[in-house]
Amino acid sequence: MHYVRAMHKSKLSSVIIDCETKDLDAAAKFWSRALGREITKVEGNYASIGMRKSEPVVEVQRVTHPSRVHIDIESDDIEAEVKRLEALGAKRVEAIRTWVVMEAPTGQRFCVVRPQRGELDENANVWT
Repeated sequence: MHYVRAMHKSKLSSVIIDCETKDLDAAAKFWSRALGREITKVEGNYASIGMRKSEPVVEVQRVTHPSRVHIDIESDDIEAEVKRLEALGAKRVEAIRTWVVMEAPTGQRFCVVRPQRGELDENANVWT
């Protein structure tokens, strides 16, 4: 028997600063200074900026496409959230490891990701 969750939660999780650069350290240094926060972790193509718990996660990401900013929506049920967003007119672009890249009807790319800081709290939207 296939279990279907009756409801799921989601909320804005992260702001990802995509940088078409070979020097992730320099890009992260700029953004950490611009935001007045420390670089807390550099791993692979990502540098994490130490944001307060009340603020979205901010990461600087080294990419091969033109630089841009995108958001992540975190959800406790990624597939349910993707389907909800598709019903609103978004398109599924690509599934990558544990997240799904989507495109809004107006062309912006964004990702649906797992919860980034533990379980979603009372500030999350509840969808049925």
